[in-house]
Amino acid sequence: MNRKPLKGIHHVSALTANAKNNFEFYTKVLGMRLVKKTVNQDDTSVYHLFYADERGNPGTDLTFFEIPRAGRTYPGTNSITATSLRVKDNEALQYWKERFVQLHVDHDEIQYESQRATLSFRDPEGQRLILVSDEGNKGVTGGIPWDKSPVPKEKGIIGLGPVHLTVSRPERTIEVLTKIMGFREIASYKRDKDQKAVRVFETGEGGTGAEIHVIEETELSRERPGRGSVHHVAFRVEDAKELEKWQAILEENHLPNSGFVERYYFASLYFREPNGILFELATDGPGFEGDEDFEHLGETLALPPYFESKRKEIEAKLTPLETN
Repeated sequence: MNRKPLKGIHHVSALTANAKNNFEFYTKVLGMRLVKKTVNQDDTSVYHLFYADERGNPGTDLTFFEIPRAGRTYPGTNSITATSLRVKDNEALQYWKERFVQLHVDHDEIQYESQRATLSFRDPEGQRLILVSDEGNKGVTGGIPWDKSPVPKEKGIIGLGPVHLTVSRPERTIEVLTKIMGFREIASYKRDKDQKAVRVFETGEGGTGAEIHVIEETELSRERPGRGSVHHVAFRVEDAKELEKWQAILEENHLPNSGFVERYYFASLYFREPNGILFELATDGPGFEGDEDFEHLGETLALPPYFESKRKEIEAKLTPLETN
């Protein structure tokens, strides 16, 4: 079937047990913009928060589902074990290292992995994150940091970088990435912290915003997710017509999937690769400005039209993120 290549990483969705503290960290420490404050469409009693560049351009969104009673994460295999966030250059990483020291953010030293400078760190719930330098990047372009962020614009986060998958049977994941999803293997390297071999795959224009890094781990049990874990990774599809083509491809290859799911800000479909990691394919549009204008993104609770009639009931169950 004649379909366009996936364009890169669309978003990553993770779990938090405390939406208020999560909001404080990602907006005031990391300086990302809350572009949409909405609810989990499968459970409207809890938040779904979208942090991104200035307008939530595709490839810049890190989102969180709130699960107030979520327990701790027990790290393991067959899971998404790190999410990268892109910054402009190596100099920006030095700024972030100093900022992390000042704000007591748990972090490692700056390292070079896959020929890029990186800085690993954790949020207060143990979310595993990596700042990655875009210096020399020739692939998918990054976004534009919000000019009202507490972080200087030239040092700000410009989007999502490589997503790390740790799996017990890498050949099964790799077969789906390459033979079905159209990724191509471009490199390999060994992690500094444990010398584990990492294989690098890219799609579309390639570069920092279009990579998946696959690590083999056979000695650990399957990860038990909780607060600070990643729920799924989404990949960019041009539009709904392309999404239909991808659904047909998945079905031709006997990969069960959700079918078309309307998320209002984009359309999606979901499926699990053979090691059990949840993948999503998501359209680039329509975006986040259909129900809020650019200047006021994320300021009020946004609900898709099909939930609007229940607004009072929904708002009554939510704890405000900010105390006025």
